[in-house]
Amino acid sequence: MWRNVAKQATLKSQSKSLNFPPFPRTHSFLGASKEPIFFGKFKFHSLNNTSPRLGFRAIGEISTHEDLMGEPSFALLRNIDSTNGNRCGGFCPRGYVSVAEAVSSTDVEDNVSSADEVQELLPEMRKEEEKEERFRRRRRLNANPGIGSRKHRVLRRRQVKIEAEAWELATKEYKELLKDMCEHKLAPNLPYMKSLFLGWFEPFTDAIAKEQELIRTGKSRQAYAPYFDLLPADKMSVIAMHQLAAIVMSGGEHGCARVVTAACMIGDAIEQEIRIHNILEKTRKKKEKADDSKNGVEGESPAVMKEQENLRKKVTGLIKKQKLPAVRKIVKGKDDSKPWNVDARAKVGSRLIELLLQTAYIQPPCDQLADTPSEPRPAFVHTSRTVSYENKKGAKKYGVIQCDPLVLKGLEKTARHMVIPYMPMLVPPLRWRGFDKGAHLFLPSYVMRIHGAKQQREAVKRAPRKQLQPVFEALDTLGNTKWRVNKSVLSVVDRIWSNGGCLADLVDHSDVPLPEKPETEDEALLKKWKWKLRAVKKENRERHAQRCDIELKLAVARKMKDEEGFYYPHNIDFRGRAYPMHPYLNHLGSDLCRGILEFAEGYPLGKSGLRWLKIHIANLFAGGVDKLSYEGRIAFTENHLDDIFDSADKPLDGKRWWLHAEDPFQFLAVCINLTEALRSSSPETYISHIPVHQDGSCNGLQHYAALGRDKLGAAAVNLVAGEKPADVYSGIAARVLDIMRRDAQKDPDVFPDALRAKELIYQVDRKLVKQTVMTSVYGVTYIGARDQIKRRLKERGITEESDIFGCSCYAAKVTLTALGEMFEAARSIMNWLGDCAKIIASENEPVRWTTPLGLPVVQPYRKLGTRSIKTSLQVLILHKETDKVMVQRQRTAFPPNFVHSLDSSHMMMTAVACKRAGLNFAVVGEL
Repeated sequence: MWRNVAKQATLKSQSKSLNFPPFPRTHSFLGASKEPIFFGKFKFHSLNNTSPRLGFRAIGEISTHEDLMGEPSFALLRNIDSTNGNRCGGFCPRGYVSVAEAVSSTDVEDNVSSADEVQELLPEMRKEEEKEERFRRRRRLNANPGIGSRKHRVLRRRQVKIEAEAWELATKEYKELLKDMCEHKLAPNLPYMKSLFLGWFEPFTDAIAKEQELIRTGKSRQAYAPYFDLLPADKMSVIAMHQLAAIVMSGGEHGCARVVTAACMIGDAIEQEIRIHNILEKTRKKKEKADDSKNGVEGESPAVMKEQENLRKKVTGLIKKQKLPAVRKIVKGKDDSKPWNVDARAKVGSRLIELLLQTAYIQPPCDQLADTPSEPRPAFVHTSRTVSYENKKGAKKYGVIQCDPLVLKGLEKTARHMVIPYMPMLVPPLRWRGFDKGAHLFLPSYVMRIHGAKQQREAVKRAPRKQLQPVFEALDTLGNTKWRVNKSVLSVVDRIWSNGGCLADLVDHSDVPLPEKPETEDEALLKKWKWKLRAVKKENRERHAQRCDIELKLAVARKMKDEEGFYYPHNIDFRGRAYPMHPYLNHLGSDLCRGILEFAEGYPLGKSGLRWLKIHIANLFAGGVDKLSYEGRIAFTENHLDDIFDSADKPLDGKRWWLHAEDPFQFLAVCINLTEALRSSSPETYISHIPVHQDGSCNGLQHYAALGRDKLGAAAVNLVAGEKPADVYSGIAARVLDIMRRDAQKDPDVFPDALRAKELIYQVDRKLVKQTVMTSVYGVTYIGARDQIKRRLKERGITEESDIFGCSCYAAKVTLTALGEMFEAARSIMNWLGDCAKIIASENEPVRWTTPLGLPVVQPYRKLGTRSIKTSLQVLILHKETDKVMVQRQRTAFPPNFVHSLDSSHMMMTAVACKRAGLNFAVVGEL
């Protein structure tokens, strides 16, 4: 042990300090010190074998120091060299938080080689685990008295069935349909895509079974062979069909799925199902074994008993030496199978796709004019696409699976028949206890979405559980918020959607007709036609994606509408931003999602709640009404009570006033709720389930104003009190308008943008600049701002490509100029953070820091290498991280990522505070 401690001390003595630019000094803020909020409080360090990081003070604390005026000011960041008993100065080799942890890990590594020998849980550890589980169960019961009741047990059994048997039930359904069809000699009356799946199921299953038989008899020695025979063929066929269809619906490129993406996702789904299958099989065998012992059947053989005794002695020795991590590793879990590598997933997935291509066919509709019936054709085709990039030489070619047009059209209406694995949960999610411990009962759940970033994963895994406990508590709080479907709004959505959509921001069911090619040789007209054709095709691709997205959302809503309530387990990205793990219908989604969802637990409105409901209506109507004072917003609602009642009573048959709102479905939900409350005998005792939004005013700029003590910036984003809300977007729009009016007076011969200024004067409003202002804290570039403004101008009917491009270029330049003038302090801080990141990255180290809640963050931006995997379908090119960091990306990404991490910490602290105050809380987005 002392050798390890000496090693830590030697490494620490070799540390080197990096020289950073001085933090920008800004204006005083609320009478506090003129020193910046972390000037002189904040250092980056680097060790020879570790990465520099930003260190906060104690986890979850804000320290104070006396400023020059003798008044306390808040310091968010701490000197990383500050002595802290268990912090190791902020650094330890291999990312350990303390020397003790590093030593403990080193001692353990000598004794973990016996892990693979264990097949059953050992008695000693079983007792300890049961003791821990009893303690956790008692604590859960105290926190939530409903847990343990008969109702909860029924819901839990249903949840287990949903997670563990989803593919099993789908497979069973296909088998029963086939059996019924054979018995009655008649094809069942099924929806189009389900009938296709049923037609592909049997030949696809037979092809997989044939492949598995070749593997069993040793005639197939392919690299994927050891993994291909671990699951029944029928279940593998259902998983592959549904996964490929889901990829085309949710992430496909208008009827295409990239082979590398599809292969890896299908392989991953197969691996997950094998794990669940193995756990269920072991549970079944254990139950049979217990039944045999009750019936007097002979137990284990002497050899097995001797092996158990040896293992028991080994574990007892490790326990005496206090090497508990090694013991836990030996007796870890019920599923002792090793995780698959990327090659295995890709090869299994590729082979399944190849077999599906060979067996899946589609019968085109009969042509009345044709002499012979049309021949069946493949439902999927393996082909390639070539993509060229702007400002880059050459092009990139990649393999895709192309859907037949009939399949593509059918997918738009098939979401209700798809297997969606990560559905909302019927019972509260498991509490987070580690990187992969928490949330779903059976489905793999990870507390952080790392997307293959190894250093970030290791940083989170090495952080002590006590350090991450505030993050876990916040995620548990978000996950324990109970939701339900608003059936009134869902019925309105279903009526609109069944009648073709194209109302309340729902996409039209039909495509835009392609423009006919002009019969002319005029190059200008042909060029114009090509531009229009390209635009229409793009519009149709977007419509297809939106239709699939709405179908998936509505499919989930229909499945959950009769449930008393459900829960969304949450996890975080590498910056700490929280997201629901279910991807389709959740409260972070569009107006459609938020309108359909409401809190399952209602509360009496009371006088304050009734007031806030009226304010909420005005906020959702928007159009400038949301910028009035609170009293002005209440007056707006009371002046439109007749319209509100009409919207609630006859949403589609009345005046349809609710369609004028900026968020129509959320607005309709509140109209119905307020109508019911006001018509009740006592509005203040009416039970409401509506979430009332509390929106931040451009949170990112709020954080920059606070960090830099920028009084003017703070006033612009409502960080200081005022009579009515300040609107930063309107302020920027007014400044942009002033600049354009001045430019419009200039001579067009000298200043070419004068004509564009004259044209844009009547287009400038808060909506034109809002997205650019919001993304300014993300470090939006000129090109990004230009594209954002270009989209807004297109929405206003400016369609000439040359005009819209020139106008958007000029408007982007002016908007960024106005931003720089109004938020000079924020820009200075962004530049300073970027300069610090550049210095760190120039040492080939990623930027690291720890958030106020204790979450370690490592920026994942590294140069990507490639590796080739030869599969039966094609050679797949996969990206992998290299040891070289991307200096420019580390620099530009650090300021927004740092502010994201502060904002997420603030949100999590708010969530926990609301829980302790007895309030339901849900986050709908940060920044």
